[in-house]
Order: sequence, then C-alpha cells, then structure tokens
Amino acid sequence: MERHMVTIDGNTAAANVAYGCSEVVAIYPITPSSPMGEIADALSAEGKPNIYGTVPSVTEMQSEAGAAGAVHGALTSGALTTTFTASQGLLLMIPNMYKIAGELTPTVFHVTARALATHALSIFGDQSDVMATRQTGFALLCSNSVQEVGDLALIAHAATLASRVPFLHFFDGFRTSHEVQKVEELSYDDMRAMIDDALVAEHRARGLNPERPVMRGTAQNPDVFFQGRETVNPYYDATPAIVQQYMDRFAKVVGRQYHLFDYVGAPDAERVVVMMGSGAEAMHEVVEHLVAQGEKVGLIKVRLYRPFSTEHFVRALPATVKAIAVLDRTKEPGAQGEPLYTDVRSALSEAMMDGTLPCAALPRVVGGRYGLGSKDFTGAMAKAVLDNLAAAQPKNHFTVGITEDVTGSSLPVDEAFSSEPAGVHRAVFFGLGSDGTVGANKNSIKIIGKATANYAQGYFYYDSKKSNGLTVSHLRFGKTPIRSTYLVSKASFVACHNWAFTEQYDVLSYAEPGATFLLNSPYGKDEVWAHLPRKVQEQIIAKKLRFFVVDAVSLAQEIGLGGRINTTMQTAFFLISGILPKEQALELIKVAVEDTYGDKGQKVVEMNYRAVDAAVQRIEEVQVPAVATSDISMRLPVPADAPEFVQKVTGEMIAFRGDQIPTSAFPVDGTYPTATSQYEKRNVAVQIPVWDPDTCTQCGQCSLVCSHAAIRMKAYDPALLADAPATWKSADAKGRELAGLKFTLQVAPEDCTACGACVYNCPARKKDASGQRTEQHAIEMADQAPLRAAEAENYRFFLGLPETDPARFDRTTVKGSQLLRPMFEYSGACGGCGETPYLKLLTQLFGDRAMMANATGCSSIYGGNLPTTPYCQRGDGRGPVWSNSLFEDAAEFGLGMRLATDRQTTYARELLDKVAACGCDACTGAQPLFAAIKDADQRTQPGVEAQRARVAELKALLERCDAPEAKQLLTVADFLIKRSVWIIGGDGWAYDIGYGGLDHVIAQGKNVNILVLDTEVYSNTGGQMSKSTPRGAVAQFAAAGKPLGKKDLGMMAMTYGNVYVARVAMGASPAQTLKAFVEAESYDGPSLIIAYSHCIMHGIDTTTGMGEQKKAVESGYWPLFRFDPRLLAQGKNPLQFDSRPPKIALEEYAYGENRYRQLKRSKPEVAAKLMEEAKRDVALRFKLYQQLAGLDFALPEEPEP
Repeated sequence: MERHMVTIDGNTAAANVAYGCSEVVAIYPITPSSPMGEIADALSAEGKPNIYGTVPSVTEMQSEAGAAGAVHGALTSGALTTTFTASQGLLLMIPNMYKIAGELTPTVFHVTARALATHALSIFGDQSDVMATRQTGFALLCSNSVQEVGDLALIAHAATLASRVPFLHFFDGFRTSHEVQKVEELSYDDMRAMIDDALVAEHRARGLNPERPVMRGTAQNPDVFFQGRETVNPYYDATPAIVQQYMDRFAKVVGRQYHLFDYVGAPDAERVVVMMGSGAEAMHEVVEHLVAQGEKVGLIKVRLYRPFSTEHFVRALPATVKAIAVLDRTKEPGAQGEPLYTDVRSALSEAMMDGTLPCAALPRVVGGRYGLGSKDFTGAMAKAVLDNLAAAQPKNHFTVGITEDVTGSSLPVDEAFSSEPAGVHRAVFFGLGSDGTVGANKNSIKIIGKATANYAQGYFYYDSKKSNGLTVSHLRFGKTPIRSTYLVSKASFVACHNWAFTEQYDVLSYAEPGATFLLNSPYGKDEVWAHLPRKVQEQIIAKKLRFFVVDAVSLAQEIGLGGRINTTMQTAFFLISGILPKEQALELIKVAVEDTYGDKGQKVVEMNYRAVDAAVQRIEEVQVPAVATSDISMRLPVPADAPEFVQKVTGEMIAFRGDQIPTSAFPVDGTYPTATSQYEKRNVAVQIPVWDPDTCTQCGQCSLVCSHAAIRMKAYDPALLADAPATWKSADAKGRELAGLKFTLQVAPEDCTACGACVYNCPARKKDASGQRTEQHAIEMADQAPLRAAEAENYRFFLGLPETDPARFDRTTVKGSQLLRPMFEYSGACGGCGETPYLKLLTQLFGDRAMMANATGCSSIYGGNLPTTPYCQRGDGRGPVWSNSLFEDAAEFGLGMRLATDRQTTYARELLDKVAACGCDACTGAQPLFAAIKDADQRTQPGVEAQRARVAELKALLERCDAPEAKQLLTVADFLIKRSVWIIGGDGWAYDIGYGGLDHVIAQGKNVNILVLDTEVYSNTGGQMSKSTPRGAVAQFAAAGKPLGKKDLGMMAMTYGNVYVARVAMGASPAQTLKAFVEAESYDGPSLIIAYSHCIMHGIDTTTGMGEQKKAVESGYWPLFRFDPRLLAQGKNPLQFDSRPPKIALEEYAYGENRYRQLKRSKPEVAAKLMEEAKRDVALRFKLYQQLAGLDFALPEEPEP
C-alpha cells in the first residue's frame, strides 16, 4: 500500500502521535518544544478526536513543575497522559519523574533535547538536559530524524503501556524539532495497530478509584524503603525486549524496521562510531560514502539508551572492530567521561567478562564531545572522528567542530571533505528576522515536497534577536532520502533578501560555480552593479553566477505589506529556479498564502496575492559585466578603533564567523563587557526619521518612545557648533532653564529599525503659509540610503557633544528625562517594541547605580544576547550591571542582590566606624568626611553624586592608612554609594512561573524594585497564553480564545499594604509613567510597576503601538493607578487612581488587534459571548478601583484623656 507523504518538522511528527495516543495533555511553553503544545491545543480547540474517538483535554500550567505534577495526577487517576518540554523545563520535572517511575506509571514525555544554562543561556540543541534525567527511572528513547520522531514516538507510547516503565522520547532541539522533512505520515490506523487495548484497560484499572480504594505515595522508614525500591527490577530487565518487540510490530504495520542499536556500515568494519541524535544521520551519510570507497568503518545508532542493554549492544557490533569512538552531545565536567562513553566502556567490559563480546580482543574506546548548543556537526567533522580512530594512538576525550586551544582537545578537520550525494539541489536564503523569509521558505519546502516526487529538507538558522537579526534558510531536495543534518555550505541557488547584507556578510561564499544569485535590491538591473561591493562583483564574475534582482521592499510598501517581503521573494525563487512550471508554482504559492494568512483576514490574503502577481513583472536578470568596477569595500564588522575584545571576539561574531573563534578567546566564567551594541551598526532601516527644527516643540516624546534609543536630544553651548558637520541641524533650545543653548534632535541612521513610532507619536505639526496646521510632523520618515553617510557623521558629532548639564533641567519631567543619556541602546528587540522604552527610561533615571536581575524572556534575550550587549555606560564609565539566572527565580535572584548589598553596606559602615577611630596621619582630621559619608542623603541624583565624590576621597585616604580595617574597607567602600536593585521580567514570569517567588520577595519588605513588562503573552516563546492574557484574546495554548479573565497582579500586591504598586502605560500617560518610576525607586521598600507593553504578538502594527496603549486606557481596560504606602502616614488614601472614566468602547480597542479579531472571524458567537463578559470585567474592575480610591483614610483623632 502506498503511504501518504507529508512535509513536516519533528515537533509536528511527535505532537500528532502524542495527541492521538493521549487523553490528557499538560503543557507549558519552552523553546524549542512549544510547538508540540501549540499543535495539541489547536487540535483540541478544533475538536479533533484521538484514536479512542474522544477529544483530549489540553491544559496549560504555570510552570514545567506544574505540568509534571498535573501529568502525575492524571496518570494516577488512570488517564493516558503526555507532556512536552526541554532544557530547564525538563529539570523542573525531575522530582515528579522520580515519582512517576517509582510508581511504575506508563507515560511518554516528548523532549526536544536542548542545552542547559551554565556559563550562558542557550536555547539551542544538545543532550545535556536528557542526560540529567538518567537516574529518574524513565526509559530514554532517541530519534535521529523527523521520520524517526513520529515512528519512535508511537513505539514509545506502545512500549510504555506494556513495560509499565515511563518513557522520555527525545530528539535534538532545532536540528530535528524544527527541521522540515518529507516523511511518511502515520495514520490513526497505524496507531491503533500498535496500541493494545488490553494494556490501556489495565492502566485505567490501576487508577485511583474510590470504588476500589487504595493509597499510593506513602512515607517509608529505614526498615523497608530499600527493599521496596528494588521491587521494580524485573520491569526494567524486561523493557529492552519489550521495546524491540514493538519495533518489530511497527515494522510489520508500517514497513520500517528499528532495533535498540542499529548498525550501519561495512560488515567487517574495524573502526566504529557509537552515537545518538541527529548527528548520527550525518555520520550515516559519511560511513556509506567511505564504505563505497573501500574503508572498513561503521556506525551504531543508539535508540534505547535507558535501560541500556549490553546484550543488544554487543550483538550489533561487528566482530572485526578494533577501535570505537563514542560521541556525546553533552559535557559532564569532572567526570571520567561523558555518559554514553562511560556506558559503552562498561558494557564492553561486562561483555568481555561474561564471554558475550563478539570481538577477539577488547576494542580501544575513545570518547568525544560534539555539537553543544546546536554547533553544526558536518560530514567533515564526522570523517575527522573516523580518521582519529585510524591513528596509532587515537586522541581520547576529544572535541570536534571547535578550536579548543586551551587544553588541546580538538580534532583537526578537513573542511574540503564532502559526503553529500550527487543529485541533491541546495539553496540558501539570507533574510532579516521578521521579514517573513523563514516562513516563506518553510512553505517553499512544503510546496516542493507536495508537488514533486523529491525528498525535501529545510532547516532554518536564527540568531536570538527578537527581530531584525540574521536568518539563513537551508533547503535541500533530491530523489533519495536526505541524511545531511548539517547546514548547506555550497548551494546552486543563493538569495539575499536584505540589501545591507551585501556589505556585511560574505553571502556568495555559499554559491557554487554556475549558481544563481537573487538579490532584493533597491536598484534595478541597470543600476545595481555600480552599488555592489567590489568583492561581490568579483565573486559573481569568478563563479559565473546568474544574477537576478527584484525590489521587494518597494513592492511590499506599495501593496501595504510593510516590511514583509516574503511572498515576493518566494515567487521569485520559484520562477527563477524552474523547480516547478510557472503556473503550477504560482497556484501553489497562493494556496500556501491562504493557509498561512487566512486567520489574519481576507485583506491580508488579497495583499499577498497581489504581491505574487506583481513579482512576476518585477524580476530582472542582470547582464554581468566582464570586470569588477566598484570601489566599495565590504564593511568592517566593528570600527578599527574598537576595543581589542570587541575586535577579536564580538566583531567576529557580528561578521558571522563565530564558529572560527578559538576557545582561548572567551571569558572563562561567562562575564562580558557592556556597551558593545554601539559597534554593531546593523543598518537595517530602509527609512529613517528626518528632523524639522522649525516645527519641533522639543517635547522629547519621540526620544521617549524610541524602542532602540536611536533618536536622541541634547542642549549644548552654541560655541560647540564651530566644528559641526555641514549637514548638522540645530535650533535655539526652548524653555527658560535652557536659555542660551542650542538644541538638536539626532537619529542614529545605522541603528534605527525604521519602526516609525517616533513619527506616529510626534505631537508637533507643521503649519502652512496661512498658519493652518498640516499633517506633516516635526519628524518624518525618508529613505535612508541617500542620508546614511551624512547622518552617520552627524551622529558621531552628536555623541561627542557633552551631555546636557543636569543642573539646568528637571530630570523627573518627560523632556528632562530625555536629556539624560540612555544606558540601554540598540538592542535586538523588535522595531517598535513596547517593552524597551521602559527599560531605556529606567536607565536614564537610575542607570548609573542600577543592579538588574532579569528573568529569562524577551527582555533577557534582547538585553543580554550575544554578539553585543545593549546595556551601556555613561561618560565616566558607570552604568547598570545586569545578570540573568533562570526564568522562574528572577525575584529571588534580585532579592539576593539586595541582601548582599545591604549586608555589605552595613559591613562598610561598621568598618568606617573603626577606621574613624584610627589615629594614623591619613585619618587625622578626616572626621567630617566620615560623618558626611554616614549621614549622606542619597534620595536624589545630586545626593548620590555627592556621595560618590566623598567615597572617592575616602578611597584615597584608605590607601594611605595602615589599619587592617582600611584594607577591608577598600574592598566594600563602593557599597556606601546607593544602589538601586531592579527585578525585571515579563508576565509569563510574574504572573505564572515566577509568581510564587515574586510574592515571597515583596512579602520580605526589602528595598527591591520590580518591573513587569506585561505583554499579556509569553512573547519570547511564541505568544502563549499566560494568566495575564485577557478574556477573549487568542494566543498559543488558547486557540479558541481565553475563556477566563486576566489576573490582577497589582490588586493582589496591594493587599500587603507596604508595597508600592503602580500600573502604567507610557503611550497613554508618559508623565504618570515617569512619576511612578521615580516614586517606586525612592520608596524604601518593595515596589511593583506593571507596565503595559504592546507586542507584535498582539497582531498590531508596532508603529502605532503607543496608540494601542492609549486605547487600552481610554476604554477602561487598563486603569492607571499608583499605590504609595507612604501616604498612609499622612492620613491619605494610598491609592491614587490616575484614569478618567472610559471614553471609548472596549470593542474599539480590542478589535483593533488581531488577537481579538481572529476569534471574531473564526468563532463569532464565542467571540461575542467573551466580549460581553470582558466588558463586564472591565466595568467592575474600574468601579472597584474608583471605590477603593475614594475611601477615607484620615487618621482618627486622638481620644481625650
């Protein structure tokens, strides 16, 4: 029977099986496993039944620990239950995994194996997380490819019921979870054929049931615990044979045969590699390539890692093997070797002692590490491992794929080696994050898979920027199955979707001779050659490339698609490559458009249709000249005068050459310099704001809302204009406090992201000749290219001007705050991000003394993701310090900072008293200094600066003092200067996984400031529902609209009575936002600011994001308030309600966002019902706050004696 082929990724393959075989699914988002939960939720929302004919229950929990607990409870009650997770999330499940396994409860956890956070966070794949679960008692079953993910997922669900041993089914995060492959689909009939109904009935019968009462989970004493722990032995002994039994059954049902250990290679192999995961596919390809050339090499693919069956392992070994290399995709510091290596050595030793080893002598065994954090594992690296085995003394405990020059563990790699089979077509596409390139290429590979007989593979490289970062799509297709689980290095088609990349990255190094090059260019076929860097011209000529251009940016803007150029570029790819006939390609692209954008409305679909049709006419082939004529050079990744570390490390990462940086260049403990984003100059803006000095009111709104600190203002001495560039603009500074100064508003042209928020929020309008107000703002967007050089020179001059004297303005006003230097700049956040303006403001006000504990999430990724760091320093080198611990513990982490600060401050003051009693020459006469330090008022910025000056004087004095306390005081003297501790995170942290910690921290009464950047979804992992998500909004894990209302975190915090609480929305009231920040920081106790942060996940144009904030407030949905406990002592109500009565309907706000509109389109009756309930929520909450703010808190009069 011909089986149905589908083009899907690994997550989809696992989720389809897990959903079909389960009754309960408990989920929590974490990259890269979240899509499995999203798929399960979407299937449940549409009412799709499982193989038993019932719709599974899918529930999002508050954390992975919560998900594991829910799974345990559902299993204990007899339901078929599953979950999905990765990395730190898997670690949070470990306690419950011990319980589930200890109770012999069948289940399958599907895990996208991912690196654990150590010296740094990595969202990418290796097997560190899985290896941390080896002792739990879960069976560990590994899939190496997308096809295997579906196959082994089903085998796991069948085998767990038969063995009663719970299974962890894992596959490499990103490399397999997100790789798109054309595979055979498993049907529900296949699943039913594998699952024994009798075993399902036995599982249900073991569920706790008051009709047959038993108890489980007792506490035991030393007399019996040990014996009880050993009762499970027969089940684990039987599991390998049971798994093989189901592998054999699967072969009869589907036709694909698996074994616990599958051998590939020469039957008389002398060199054998043992490994598991996606890298085994690359090794498989290399082994077949070398065997065809007569080499005696082989590979053992480990399927069932736990329980590890020595019997089955040695049975898979060729009797001729002399040397074995065991590859682990993890690192276990301090161990004798990595886990699989030590298991293989133990198995061989036991087999030798038992007489079951097929070899005449014990083979030499070496181990090595590869692929940590998704480091690519290529065919050349696989061959290096095999070459090492051929040496007289093979290197043991090696690394491959990096230059490890600290201890010399790395193997040499011949990069020229290739094992890719002939006849495979390869293409690479360089895109800009959020331009749609990745999505379009996912559609392209699906189109190719569906419309041709070819096998197809797509893999997508992302950096971790939220948008405007580099993406590279790697596509392969051919007549045979594709095992090349590594990036394309030589392609017959290269597309560059962003013009700026031509001077930043060596994109044509990927082009093989005779390849096709497609460039998204603002210049047509007759102009483009003159604008290319000379190196690009030389490569086009030398490689004899066919060269095509299309102006996809202009086309997208004409149609109304903004920066989404994906449909145009996808159309160009199909028309130029000729993979499909033109008419068929256009028809299939339009089908993909409908599938992709249907839920966003017919208008969006129609715009993309127009992009397809228009692209046909806009593609132009360039006639390549015979010689290179350009005098344009490739841009240096960082300026030549950048610091050495930035040159040698940061710059190489920026240039996309991070893979070549040697180990010795990196910090040993993960500590990196701040203020490096200034060197990156991504140059992604197609347009930038242009300032009109005559119209500008100098209000500072544009600077305030700029998400990337790319538009700034200064007031300065007119004398400084003597050296100004020719195109420099200025105006007389407005306001009495700045009288006599010049004022300039300046854009950073190579750091701007062209979001346009500055223009949208500019209140000033130009007047025409008759004095009538026009629609032209004081800043307007204009094409960047002709302005770039001049504005870059202007910006350099601007940065060189002295900062505006803070004594001349009030820093607590909107305008005054924007005359302060931001210490958060040019981050990797989305253009128009709703979170970053708050962080920027925080650093402007308090950055010189801020200590930041950041929860994992969007704000940690754009705030602390390499290659560059956006937190920076003011002119004297002072600035915020920043660190990220985990997702769940940010509040506790920040409290630890506060506790350390308070303890060290106390210690410093104690030492100061002792030094003050010293009678040495240095200390004599210094009593006024000591007293001034101890009595310093640091409630204001001038007070802090005065204390800094005193501490500097103190340090100089201590250097001359011989008292031992003086030396101690020198180590802690900086703690005498006020520090401002900030705990920062999103709503997923504050409302869900970190809420317990947040609640505990504010209950301690310590002086910490908590900033919740509330996007109302898990923005970082793809927009999943949190308890902050409003009623009626659609989100991932809430495909049918969230049925319940938003948690009121502010109200809950106010009940403590001693916590400063504010709810703010910068787009609605900048002044109230600023006031809240100042009040919160000045409060000597815990403070909580909940900041409305619009997000691209809301389905909005982030250009108008601040307008969405305003509508949220004006509709009554987001009432503004400040709760200041200090007012109680004055007999005043601590709750200050800063919102006016609603002036627009909730629908006007909500239906301006796709997260609400989507449900209205798909399920109008449900949407209408939820909207009515949401309106009631809003009205009741607004009334409650009004009433609370109206209470009388006047102090009672003292009774007369």
